[in-house]
Amino acid sequence: MNFRDIVHLALRNLGQAPLRTSLTTLGVAIGIASLSGMLSLGVGLQQQFSGQLLRSGMFDVISVFPSRPQQSLRRRGLKRQPADSAAVKEASSTAPQTRVPLDDAALKELSEIPHVAEVYPNLRIPVEVGFREFSDFTTAAGIPMSAKGIGVYQRIVQGSFFESETENQCMISLEFASRLTAGDPGGLIGKELRLGYAAYAGEIGEGIANLPGGMSLRRLEENYKIVGIIEREPGPAAGGGLFSPVMIPLANARSRGIAVDLTNPQALLRQLSDKPSYVSVTVRVDRPQHLEEVQQKIRDLGFTVFSVNDAFQGMKRAFIILDIILGLIGSIALAVASLGIVNTMVMSILERTREIGIMKAIGGSEGHIRSIFLVEAGSIGLMGGVLGVVLGWLVGRAINFGANIYIESQGGAATDLFTITWWLIAGGIAFAILLSLLAGSYPASRAANLDPIEALRRN
Repeated sequence: MNFRDIVHLALRNLGQAPLRTSLTTLGVAIGIASLSGMLSLGVGLQQQFSGQLLRSGMFDVISVFPSRPQQSLRRRGLKRQPADSAAVKEASSTAPQTRVPLDDAALKELSEIPHVAEVYPNLRIPVEVGFREFSDFTTAAGIPMSAKGIGVYQRIVQGSFFESETENQCMISLEFASRLTAGDPGGLIGKELRLGYAAYAGEIGEGIANLPGGMSLRRLEENYKIVGIIEREPGPAAGGGLFSPVMIPLANARSRGIAVDLTNPQALLRQLSDKPSYVSVTVRVDRPQHLEEVQQKIRDLGFTVFSVNDAFQGMKRAFIILDIILGLIGSIALAVASLGIVNTMVMSILERTREIGIMKAIGGSEGHIRSIFLVEAGSIGLMGGVLGVVLGWLVGRAINFGANIYIESQGGAATDLFTITWWLIAGGIAFAILLSLLAGSYPASRAANLDPIEALRRN
């Protein structure tokens, strides 16, 4: 008896009890549909969450800050020694206890690290904003042109992104726009804001305010054309280093002022010089996969780094746990279906005891008998798996359709809560076949071990 004969006998036997076979297959299909539906919900939620974060531009961004005093030793080329070593004591007594500055030289050094696509300072300039009778003090953030289409700049409520990195153009947040006008914020597009700011004036006497250290400031004022309005203020991962209701091109901002740390008087003097250092710098890598590697290289230079990738690792573990829980819940129906397979196979043995005895009497081996019943169980698993995946996909589509109607009625954007991937389809079918084979293994062994003489005596 070859494999083709075994398959033919198994399919013929299944066809002799179509109702029982159909109900058993439907049980497996419901179990697989429940399992795939639960897992597709977990996959969909994870993809939605991850996709939103990836589009926010956070996973290829590293925030870099000046090094701490003890880190400056490494930047100066001193190898790390034990805490009580004489080298560290000597270096600590002679090295100035100041942070390694994030100046233009540091920016150049960071840009030369492999896999770094872009390096730019996070600029926040204190400005006085004027529009008609309105006047208020706030900050203007320098935004690089590469931020276009990333994070909060994916959707601009009114207008557009900057057209040039050097022209006097600005974007404002929707909340700030509502303070400028009581009417339609879109009417502000094309209008001009007056931005007044303090600039380094060089020698004493050239400015209106003198500072310690022989520096002076002067107040400048320029008009900036409003080209866009965004829904909310940008955060650290949106291209702007800090929260600011007014945004201007980064190159324009660097020519107007520099990042000001209002909480640190010494840093203020250092930043208001003709060779400024920056409060923080953004490093963008070419691919998110290289983020960890670049982070370590920046740490080796002695700087302090931060990225949301560290926090997201914990989130990914939470999603794995969620997938496991959803999988266990979905497996309950599949476990019940496996009992149905066992029942179907046992009933088939009782009905075909005499037939099994005849096959053994004419030379059928125990392996042949066992194979017939295993093929029957595997066929039920295959049909149930395919039907279950299709059923799970249809139910997921129906829930997505209904959920999106409600989400859109509440002003939200349509989304996919259930996502069935190729590996979920293949895994669901394979799991159904494997579970069916396991469930049919006991009945198959029972049929193979029947005594042919006793089987022929039964009616």
